[in-house]
Amino acid sequence: MRVVSLVEQLFFLIEKHKQPMHVGGLFLFDIPTSAKPDFVTDLVRQIRNGETPPTFPFNQVLHNLTFWKTTEHFDLHYHFHHTVLSKPHSFQALLSYVSDVHANMLDKKYPLWECHIIEGIDDASTTSETEPKRFALYFKIHHSLVDGVAAMRIVEKSLSNSSTEVMTLPPWALLSRDEKNLKNIAPNKRTFSGIVKEQIGTIKPVFGELKNELKERKEPGFVSTIQAPTSPLNQRISNSRAFFATTYALSRFQKIAEILQVSLNDVALAICSGALRSYLLQLEQLPEEPLIAFVPVSLRKDDSASGNQASLVLCNLATNVDDPIERIKAIHASMTMGKDKFGRMEQAQVINYSAISYAWEGVNLLTNAYPKKQAFNILISNVPGPKEPLYWNGATLSALYPASVVFNGQALNITFSSYLDKLHFGIVGCDKTLPNLEYLTEALDTELLKLEMICNLA
Repeated sequence: MRVVSLVEQLFFLIEKHKQPMHVGGLFLFDIPTSAKPDFVTDLVRQIRNGETPPTFPFNQVLHNLTFWKTTEHFDLHYHFHHTVLSKPHSFQALLSYVSDVHANMLDKKYPLWECHIIEGIDDASTTSETEPKRFALYFKIHHSLVDGVAAMRIVEKSLSNSSTEVMTLPPWALLSRDEKNLKNIAPNKRTFSGIVKEQIGTIKPVFGELKNELKERKEPGFVSTIQAPTSPLNQRISNSRAFFATTYALSRFQKIAEILQVSLNDVALAICSGALRSYLLQLEQLPEEPLIAFVPVSLRKDDSASGNQASLVLCNLATNVDDPIERIKAIHASMTMGKDKFGRMEQAQVINYSAISYAWEGVNLLTNAYPKKQAFNILISNVPGPKEPLYWNGATLSALYPASVVFNGQALNITFSSYLDKLHFGIVGCDKTLPNLEYLTEALDTELLKLEMICNLA
């Protein structure tokens, strides 16, 4: 058994019916042109007829909210679902299906994940005969089991680098094709004395950074936990979800980053910032002060793919500024300061520093006392994805869209992930709290084009 960590406990403590704490991914696969018409049917039949049990972390069940136990019990009917969307088929129908499934809470009596294979995602009337037929895989897993980087590593290790490899195992056991995968993703074993020694060692550097923070308050990139303004994004939510997805060529972001001498992540954050500014202007509710984003930063220094090893940087999105270049400068300054700070600390030190710095926000999440007053206005995540093409029984993975969490006081989440030469954005929001969320994908297009025009790329 493995003890549930404090971070993992937090996910369970704040979880409610209307704010489930799982993350998900929507994966699109192109069916090989040489495949038989019943390619997906065969794939589903193979999964249903198989008797291979789940491997780590899909065989972990929560015990008394205290330990993770490996279970031998596996209910295929609970975990696996096959759906054929009703006509007219469309990508929007797929997003609506994912929206509904993503809103449902996972049952803690079972291992905390679900797998959905979805057919009927293409409209024959608008799809060319030369375009490959597609199917989708939507997979969700509790955030206590994995963070974004861990989830992406599981995907990368589960699928194949070969278009000709035939895989007879279900998605939740694909890691067992190579024993090295299972060893690499397992969490490192730690002794109680080692943990105590590590925690004692964090005291001096953590308080040193807290003291140093007092000096940094005058620097342009500094963001405090009390400066996020009240905004429409920070309201109580319902259990309704809306999921939207859009894709861009990665080169568009790379060219802008090179010209402006910022990171690709800075460019993506600037695009999100501009889109949020435009969205709130449309609602006539743009705050006078800049929105503040919480941006996860991975702390992993190994190949593990379990648990949560991330902290968060507060980023000034400069949404109160009309000039896109001034916005991206502010974003770059915030992210640079946050990353430099974490770069000076070890993983345990970063976690303890964050626990102290964001303590009141943690209390707010647990109590929901002040949903409109948050330490940040929105979570925006960047999850680097595979750089090599991946396949499932010859079907090519063509897109992957992350779907993350929202909760009381945080009604919107934007997560983007790279794969090959594309950047895929997944937007999750409470559509009963925030109207017209579909506008955000259009606004992202507009903001990217604005930066390209400024950089003479359009």
